[in-house]
Amino acid sequence: MAGMSAGSTIRILGIDPGSQRTGVGIVDIDATGRATHVFHAALNLLANDDFPLRLKQIFEELRDLVLAHRPDEVAIERVFMARNPDSALKLGQARGAAICAVVAQGLPVAEYSAKEIKQSVVGGGGAEKRQVQHMVGMLLNIERKLQADAADALAVALTHAHARASAQRLRVGATRATRTRGSASSWRSFR
Repeated sequence: MAGMSAGSTIRILGIDPGSQRTGVGIVDIDATGRATHVFHAALNLLANDDFPLRLKQIFEELRDLVLAHRPDEVAIERVFMARNPDSALKLGQARGAAICAVVAQGLPVAEYSAKEIKQSVVGGGGAEKRQVQHMVGMLLNIERKLQADAADALAVALTHAHARASAQRLRVGATRATRTRGSASSWRSFR
């Protein structure tokens, strides 16, 4: 993993934003890439119609979660285009409140589409929610059934862990290729 020494762990907070319920999930990833479940929940937002208060609740609850669990990085699901423009706008605002809450704590944020998340966790970009719930439970050894929003948030965190590992392998491979080319060209120059 990038920036990890042997024996170190990186903590990732995954967020599945929503204007009525926001899923959160935290996993620890060790230097070998093994994921361990730390925490998950669905933040049930205020039921009243005062939308700005819901945004405040997302901001404050995520800020408190960050302070309690101290993640190193954050991953969030990208907004998709909903059929209803009003719903898409509210979802975007909820996502913005979540991003502001974690960025205000100095955390880096990565973004993934729903298709990327499903592909990473289930193996297919068109997977259903129940398939995501099942695979997240299996990958993290969670025996009880996961609430859908919390499972989605854990899936976002796992996707980020996979993306980090892939990026690290690419960097290592590029470094090895550069060294190999450097060695070959040095060898040729001594002929």
